[in-house]
This record gives sequence, C-alpha cells and structure tokens, in this order.
Amino acid sequence: MKRRTIFRTDLAASVISLGTADLGGSVPAKESEELLNLYTDRGGNFLDTAEVYANWLPIEPSSSERFLGQWMKSRGNRNELILATKGGHPRLDAMTISRIDPASLTADLEGSLRRLGADHIDLYYLHRDDPSVPVETVVETLERFVREGKIRYYGCSNWTIPRIEQANEYARSHGYAGFVAVQNLWNLAEVNPGSIADPTQVVSDREFVEWHRRTGISAVPYSSQANGFFSGRYRRDTAADFPGSGVVRTYCSETNFARLERAERLARELGVTATQIALAYLLSHPFPVFPIVGSKKKEHLLDSLSAADVPLDDEAALSLIE
Repeated sequence: MKRRTIFRTDLAASVISLGTADLGGSVPAKESEELLNLYTDRGGNFLDTAEVYANWLPIEPSSSERFLGQWMKSRGNRNELILATKGGHPRLDAMTISRIDPASLTADLEGSLRRLGADHIDLYYLHRDDPSVPVETVVETLERFVREGKIRYYGCSNWTIPRIEQANEYARSHGYAGFVAVQNLWNLAEVNPGSIADPTQVVSDREFVEWHRRTGISAVPYSSQANGFFSGRYRRDTAADFPGSGVVRTYCSETNFARLERAERLARELGVTATQIALAYLLSHPFPVFPIVGSKKKEHLLDSLSAADVPLDDEAALSLIE
C-alpha cells in the first residue's frame, strides 16, 4: 500500500489507517485477527486505537488495546507498525467531567502502554479537549511524555482550530513539534445540523479543510466512509426503512444523496466502487490525509484498501461536492 510521511515526523504511514475500535469486542477474536493480518499483509502499517474503545460494551475495559497488544505479541511485529492510540477521553458515564489534566493523561498513557505491551506509542492523540485547561499545561505534559520516551509524536482529536493554533504557537515558541496530526470527523458527506448528540465531537468542515491546506498538518479522519452511507444502502425512497438509524439521522439529505449519485457515476466510469471514491476524495487533497477505516468484514476491508490506488485529480474531486 502507498505510504506518506506524517507532517513534521519521520513516520511513513500507509495512507489507509485501520481503526480497531470493534476488534476483540463486537468483532470476535478469530475474525479480528484475520482483519489485522489481512491489513498488514496488504502493506498496511498504521493502526488506530484508544483507551476508551469498546468501553461501551459489557466486557473488560479497553479491550481494543488489549486485543491489539495480544495480536502484536503473537506476530512479533510491533516495530513494523505505526501505533496510534488516544487518551484524555471523559468517562462514558461522566462525559461532562474533563480528563486532560496531567494526572489523568499520565494514567491513561501508562495504561495504554501496559495493555498494548509496548514501550512507546508512535502517535499519541488527546481524544477530547477542555478549553479551561491552559494549552501550556497540555503541551508540557505531552512533551514530558516525549522526553521520557513513552511517545514519539502527539496529535489531537476533536479539537477546534483556535485551540490547536494556540497549542502549536506555544509549542513553536519552545522549539517543540506540537500537534502533528488532527483526528476529526470528516468524509465526503455533509453532517446534518444538530444530528450529533455529543457536543465534544468536532467535524472538519470546509474551514477546517482549508486550514489543513494552509498549514500542511496531517488529517486522520474518522467516520471516513460516513458509516456506510456511500455503500448505496440508503436512498431517498428507502431512508424510512431504517427508523432510528444514526446514518439516516446524520447523513440522509438532498445534498448527500446528490453526492452519492455523483460518486456512483464516477465509480462506474473508473470501474471501482462508490465507497472507494469516497475514500479517494479524501486522499486527493494536497496535504497528508490518512482515512481511518473500521471494516468488520474482510470483503469490506479489501474494498477500502483498494481506494489507495484510485487516482482522483482536482477536477474529479471537486465535481463530487459541487
């Protein structure tokens, strides 16, 4: 698979990242191993997890990290991978209580290292933000982790542009690399206003995309395939067949149905799938983009990985969102 260097790092990451939130949890162990093996056998090396992943299930906490650690140990391939995880997420039963203070971040990182069986994390994200915590405190905590050799680089997830710029300005003034990657919700579709219940999530809108273009900072989008919207399962005349669906609530709109139709038309011209077009759209941007895919089936993962070889020029990419 094609690789690209993450902004201000020496990390050459496969352009498609594998999200592991469901692996070892809602996806059984055998199938999870097969997905990981398939991804790495096809040249993938960029794995994404988090301290909080699968904590919504009635199983052992942080099971995604635990499973990933067991798999890496069995394969002996830790040093072949770019390992990314996230800390600083509020407890799921207390989402209003911030956890990006130094003590919480330290506890999260130490736990992640232990569960993953790793001596360091290549890319460590802050999973959420709390504007009441000074960026100086946050950056110095992360830099302490770097000095201790526990992380190599750090990024942020669900942070706003002003807070990222404040943090990176402080980092630059002290000779630090600062945030090298941003992980927000971003895909070919537009999110319907008011459809996201979690106020701590941040969507990368056109202003955010232009900010990435201007700064060159890498984007690592989650929900990169709009939760299956571009599979074609959801249509104008079938949306009512999925009552309570998060996809319907978040993405079903005239704007997005039109984008789906344009993606399907372009897919037919190129002999690929619309889901590949949706990923290729993200990859077509001039700054480094590493879409995260969370496939639960091998055929879906193969389809997603093939998007890395679908070339879209500027004209084709723009035609999808016009």
